[in-house]
Amino acid sequence: MVWQKLESTPARILAGFILVIVVAVIVAASTSAASFGVYNGAWDGTSKFQTQVEKTGASTTIVRKTTTYTETRPNNTVSIVLSPDQPYEEASQRHLRQFVQEGGTLVVAGDFGSHTNPLLRSLGASARIDGHGLRDERYNYKSPAMPRARNVSDHPLAADVSALTLNHGTAVRPNSATAIVNSSGFAYLDTNGNSNLDSRETVRTWPVVTVESVGDGRVIVVSDPSILINSMIDQPGNRQFVQNLVSTHDRVLLDYSHSASLPPLAVATLVLRESAFLQLFVGLLGIGVLFVWMQRPILPVLVTRLRRGDGALQSASTTELDAEELTAYLAQQYPEWERDRLERVVAAVRDRRR
Repeated sequence: MVWQKLESTPARILAGFILVIVVAVIVAASTSAASFGVYNGAWDGTSKFQTQVEKTGASTTIVRKTTTYTETRPNNTVSIVLSPDQPYEEASQRHLRQFVQEGGTLVVAGDFGSHTNPLLRSLGASARIDGHGLRDERYNYKSPAMPRARNVSDHPLAADVSALTLNHGTAVRPNSATAIVNSSGFAYLDTNGNSNLDSRETVRTWPVVTVESVGDGRVIVVSDPSILINSMIDQPGNRQFVQNLVSTHDRVLLDYSHSASLPPLAVATLVLRESAFLQLFVGLLGIGVLFVWMQRPILPVLVTRLRRGDGALQSASTTELDAEELTAYLAQQYPEWERDRLERVVAAVRDRRR
């Protein structure tokens, strides 16, 4: 008995260690540390944003490939692109352009990346991201680099929005687009990046959200994707603005096709959802594994117990085994087995012992 306890302790420690590793791998594979990642629950992720979108009742789709746009009805659909970190190649640009031209709403939120303006240009939109840091020494949250854009129009997208709180954002150059949210009159663009107001920098109102019609659809440009991250979405006006963006649509596309923010397990799940063949294969594989497990061989285990004189089988451990005792023992261990199966197993055990 003492030996059995000593023998089982390392095994239990090893099993616990393996369990911890498996759990850690699953967590790592199902979450993301990438900024703006929908599977990132940290301060710079957008998991809260996804939750709010789902609460509106709209069907939500994570876009991995831009071919999704060609499979979705543009009307009553809004797609949101957050700070892409890869360029949209020609085919992808064509998919998004067709989506907007046929009546879809596309929200493009970017700040300092180099891929936002080329995307806007390919769509036929006139607005452009400026790319210099927007600062406001008077109206801000915690620091001038987090300005509160207080000048809000009466556009439906800005309904009930008191202000938007930015986090190291920039401004939008509207060109022919309509500015619907603007900074206060005390803001300036830090063109030389020294975090100070210099003589060549102008203090005035700067647009931070614009909207314009493109074909039968529209393009909304937001100068700071950070208004949607977990640490900022609850700031005054930000959550209401998100609500306004998605609440009038039946379908919401979250476009992560050109960002590296999707964890492996999430990608695997999305691939599985998209393929009926894979769903069938995985289902059949699961049934097969279950069948094999249910048919696992018990003869080696049973014979080993017999050789050790295990408990209730003490009297049955002779060369000529008592069939009734074996049958009774098996019936107790496997109550779901039918009588004929019990008898077949007993016969096999007895043959193996001879």
